[in-house]
Amino acid sequence: MFRTAFLILSGNAAASLVLLVRNLAVARMISVEDYGIAATFALVVSLLEMASALGLQQQIVQSKEGDDPDFQAALQGFQLMRGLMSGLTLFLLAGPVADFMNVPEVAWAYRAVALVPVLNAFQHFDIHRLNRDMVFGPMLLTRLAPAVVSLLLVWPLVIWFGDYRVMLGCILVGAALGVATSHLTAQRPWRARFDRRVITGSLRFGWPLLVNNALLFAVFNGDRVLVGRELGMETLAIFSMGMTLTLTPTLVLAKSVQNFFLPQLSRLWSATDSTAERFGHMSRVALEVPFLAAAGLVVGIHLFGGPVVYILLGEKYLALLEYLKWFGVMQAIRVAKTGPSLVALSTGHTSNAMFANGIRMLAIPFVWYVAANSGNLLTIIKISAFGELAGYGLALFLMKRTVGVELRALIPSHLAIAVLFCSVLVLPAADVGFPPLHAWLILLGLLAVSAFTMRDLLRYLRGRD
Repeated sequence: MFRTAFLILSGNAAASLVLLVRNLAVARMISVEDYGIAATFALVVSLLEMASALGLQQQIVQSKEGDDPDFQAALQGFQLMRGLMSGLTLFLLAGPVADFMNVPEVAWAYRAVALVPVLNAFQHFDIHRLNRDMVFGPMLLTRLAPAVVSLLLVWPLVIWFGDYRVMLGCILVGAALGVATSHLTAQRPWRARFDRRVITGSLRFGWPLLVNNALLFAVFNGDRVLVGRELGMETLAIFSMGMTLTLTPTLVLAKSVQNFFLPQLSRLWSATDSTAERFGHMSRVALEVPFLAAAGLVVGIHLFGGPVVYILLGEKYLALLEYLKWFGVMQAIRVAKTGPSLVALSTGHTSNAMFANGIRMLAIPFVWYVAANSGNLLTIIKISAFGELAGYGLALFLMKRTVGVELRALIPSHLAIAVLFCSVLVLPAADVGFPPLHAWLILLGLLAVSAFTMRDLLRYLRGRD
């Protein structure tokens, strides 16, 4: 089991690390303003994916019909339909999107980005179906291969174009190669069919996820949209780079936790010989793992963030150092929020994340007000962090109410990590060098204390399930 967990984490980490290196290379080789424009391409792709995703990949893992070839073909048919619709929508809206972002000259590039959801519509779902049997290699390869190739393309594209078009080329080639890899690693032939029963069931399963994805776009990218629109492309580049450096490990951890725990929790929930105590124990483990990872993320960003930014990005991104610790706390809470949503999803309750992100979205109007009036980027990040905290609290409450997992055992770890986060926030901001020795001792000591307060996780690691 630990070997599987390591495979998932290392595979997701490798793919995300390669993409991070690609983004850093692009940022280093083009102007700050061009990188701001390039960042909007990823923003638009996220908008399309989040606005049309219905959790089909999770459904093939969670559903009892997941191994049925006809059910898989129906999901692939539905995926094809939604991908074509998403691509057409972006193509038609490319002009207004470019005008809204105050970059009308790149409308043609947004039309080119419309190819991404069309390509993704042909992804083979075998890479997700195999997760039911704890086989993750094809899925991880489908993520890693496109990332490596897109990284290798950066230098030739910089020589050829030298501006934001570098990122556009990387995104398009990566999408095409991802689809190709999913077919090359599949066990079954790809089929697509349109089944009204499956489409209706997918809509019923996925509508909360669809709403959640729309909210996630506001959560992930709403701040970026407002910063770019109100404060300009250079400020957007600083903000986007802060999000990229801190969000990359966040997504790795969240994706790895879901890949590893969703099949196990779903099996326990539906098994006739399972008990509430066993499911509750595994649920608390699935809550503690991302929470501990979140604490490690905050500590790592504070201890290593300054030198990493200086070495990888140079002096033109040093303004980012002022905001790093708040970025870290914000993203850490987002990692922790993965746990309750995952536990609820394993039981078929798909609305947990939707409501949690709905609370987070309430911070967007305040962000817009600050961006339009004071332009204080640090205040914007603080507002977003407190929005994430409110969303996490609601996610825990909804999970307990719908699933009934007992949460009292989590109180000591939550208190310990709250002290850790507060300590990070009162310590001086990151510098180009490493923090002083007392900062290392305080943060690593608090991290160790937090780990030892997680009783269910320690029991799981000792093999006492």
